[in-house]
Amino acid sequence: MVGNDDALSWLDDVAQQRRDAGLRRELRPRTPAPATIDLASNDYLGLVRHPEVIDGAMAALRRWGAGATGSRLVTGTTTEHELLERELAEFVGAESGLVFSSGYAANLGVVTAMSGKGSLIVSDAGSHASLVDACRLSRARVQVSPRADVDAVRDALATRTEARALVLTDSVFSADGDLAPVRELHRVCREYGAVLLVDEAHAIGVRGDGGRGLVHEVGLAGEPDLVITATLSKSLASQGGVVLGDARIRAHLIDAARPFIFDTGLAPAAVGAARAALEVLQREPERAAAVLGRAADLARIAGVPEPESAVVSVVLGDAQRAFDAAQACRERGLHVGCFRPPSVPEGTSRLRLTARATITPDELATIETVLTEILAGAPA
Repeated sequence: MVGNDDALSWLDDVAQQRRDAGLRRELRPRTPAPATIDLASNDYLGLVRHPEVIDGAMAALRRWGAGATGSRLVTGTTTEHELLERELAEFVGAESGLVFSSGYAANLGVVTAMSGKGSLIVSDAGSHASLVDACRLSRARVQVSPRADVDAVRDALATRTEARALVLTDSVFSADGDLAPVRELHRVCREYGAVLLVDEAHAIGVRGDGGRGLVHEVGLAGEPDLVITATLSKSLASQGGVVLGDARIRAHLIDAARPFIFDTGLAPAAVGAARAALEVLQREPERAAAVLGRAADLARIAGVPEPESAVVSVVLGDAQRAFDAAQACRERGLHVGCFRPPSVPEGTSRLRLTARATITPDELATIETVLTEILAGAPA
């Protein structure tokens, strides 16, 4: 065996390779009152600083304390958690809900608990990283289908030998903002006795009647062979995740989902904030339409097709080109997302603009000035 005085020297080589490819990342802490216009966050409804949402968090904090104190099965479940679960389920038209500490944990929990050895998972190539990681942990046979390809899913289900099958997709693909063919996928799943899991992270608060999500919009709310997952950290301006569906699934997850059983429960303040945000959305359903309206404005400014969600994708191709354009926007007071591999395929690096219902006319004018100049000057 060859020795090495520095067992971490390989990290220097990897870091240099990332720098050379324009893929090095760094953390940039926000200030409480940022000087930039935010087109990078997922605060789609503009509720992160809403007084009622903050009051909801503070009330739960004072009543229950700062932490959940334990796992959900020990001391980490409060009446606040169960109220949120019922309210979210009723909102999307599901029979029941189960709250996790994050959307990532929710996907890990439900996929691994609903699959396992002797089952098949068919996962869309555009699925979120949490679903990809869940597949890796599932011990099931995993088949990745091309993005939004219903025929490929049908073929995978029709030729399977496993008794159980689970099909995974985002409802709104996070990098591009386009919609999955949820109705068609559900039809195929029902034909072949599979369960469809739809991650509604980017659809809740944006798509459907009053922001109830794409599943509700296409008329599939409450179907027993369809499971919804979602995060509370986007439209609901808080933290955490939820699985929504048949009550039998909820009961099974409580018994079998390791990220639920062994993780500390969601902090009460996050639960209180999410409940308050949901209440605001139900009282002001027009916020969902406002998000899509602002997204259309951003697409017009950027010269790309009108999106189907809050996500506006401006593909620039080269990773360094996208990074430089994002930096130039920041220097001009505009914070935009920059998606590079592995978040997106090679050669499709992009600016990712996220709409917010509360973008003002003055902000929109500034956005137009900055984006028009920077996109015109971005080297090809």
